[in-house]
This record gives sequence, structure tokens and C-alpha cells, in this order.
Amino acid sequence: MSPDTSEIPLKGPRKRDLLRSLLLPLEVRGLRRTIATVEADVDGSPSVIVVPGLWASDRSLRFLRQYLKNAGYDARGWGLGRNMAGEGWDGDLEDLSDGWQKDKADKHYNGEGEVPALCDRFGARVKNISEELGRPVALVGWSLGGFIAREAARDYPAHVAGVITLGSPVVGGPKYTLTRRKYEKRGYDIDWIDAGILARQDTPIQCPVTSIYSKTDAIVSWTASLDRWTPHARHHEVQCSHTAFGYHPPSLKLVKAELDRIFIPS
Repeated sequence: MSPDTSEIPLKGPRKRDLLRSLLLPLEVRGLRRTIATVEADVDGSPSVIVVPGLWASDRSLRFLRQYLKNAGYDARGWGLGRNMAGEGWDGDLEDLSDGWQKDKADKHYNGEGEVPALCDRFGARVKNISEELGRPVALVGWSLGGFIAREAARDYPAHVAGVITLGSPVVGGPKYTLTRRKYEKRGYDIDWIDAGILARQDTPIQCPVTSIYSKTDAIVSWTASLDRWTPHARHHEVQCSHTAFGYHPPSLKLVKAELDRIFIPS
């Protein structure tokens, strides 16, 4: 199930795989039937927060949430509007929580703290929701949303029951994604972001972790979607484009299977 991540070199996505997006109508075939026919195998309506990807809102994952609701879960959106990667944050690196790298080595700050600040904000929201419910919640994140979900799980282990990512940049931030050039043009220190993410691995994620990835993902390199640090991490390969993850029936079924594994006693 899980590849030997130590043997897989990191590299950027292949642009030719962008053509895969033309197959989206085929990749989502059977979605409505999948949603309508799913059966609930879990008791107690465990809570799941579903986190959208870059530039997307909760609306982008409404089909996944409905599928999970039909599967017996209390599935809700992240509630923070459109995911703009923290753009517009007016704080500074020193304002971030202690788990983030803050030493810029005299380099001018160009917004590298925006995603960490968003992670801090979402993590606090997860903690509050968990405390209100009186139980841990599971997190499911698409693309950047998966990275944000992982960091919330890292920071609040008592409040997160498990985390599942869909085509998410687990490694390197934007370094191994199609958005790399966009951030470099804005003056972001890509290598510093990568180093900061690596440093956070000193605090391991304790809950169950699953990464669902596709080798034809042209937005986030599949090599960067592999968790290279968490010994108990599980990996599932699917065949779809990056834009299909939230609608791709095999991916939805894997999300349910992994959530059932977390919440149904063995």
C-alpha cells in the first residue's frame, strides 16, 4: 500500500499531465450514484471538517461533504471562506506560533508567513470545534487544504482523530507544485519555506495519517504528496487529475474507508 518513500526522488509536476484535466467528465462519472448509494457503517455521526484547496471555497467540496453525510458522518466545511493561502495577512513572522521557523537570516519578508498564519488560524478553529463537541474531529483536505489540515493535526493532537489528504503538497510547500513560479515572482524564498516545513517534522503527527495521490497530478507533484516522515502514514494511489479529487468516486470511497478505519473499533 505505502511506497518506499526513501527511494522516490522529489521533482516538480509534469506540465503535459495538464491535458489530463480534459478527462474530468470521465473521471467524475458515477459521482451522483456513488453519493446516493453509499451506506453508513459508522455510528454516532463522527465529525469531519473538509478543507478546500488553493483559491477554492467550501462550495468546491460540497459533493464530498454530502457523500460523507450519507456515509454517516457529520461533515462540515472549514468555515474560513475562500482559501487564499493567507494572502492579506498583516502580521509578521514573530506573530506565528512557536512551531514555525522565524529566522529569516536578514532576508526581506515577502509574505512567507501567510500560509503558516492560516494554519494557526485553522488549528485554533479545530480546537474550538472539538471542545464544543467534546470529542476529536477528523480532517480531510484537498491540495493546500490537506497541508493545512496536517499542521492542525500536528499542533492539536488531542483534538484531531485523523487526517486525510487529497493531492496535497506534504513536502516543500509550493516548491514541487505548478504555483512555484508564481510565488518566486512575488519574491518568496521557496527554499526557506521548504526548510521550515522540514523543521516542523521534529513534532510528529500522532493521529492516523493518509495521503491519496495521483501520478498524473499536474498541479502538485505526486512525489511531494508522499509522507516521508510519519512511520504509520498510509498512501493510496488513484488515477485522476488534480481538479478531480473532490469528485472522483474512487477517491471518495477511499476517504470513507480511511475514516471508517479511524472511527469503527476493530
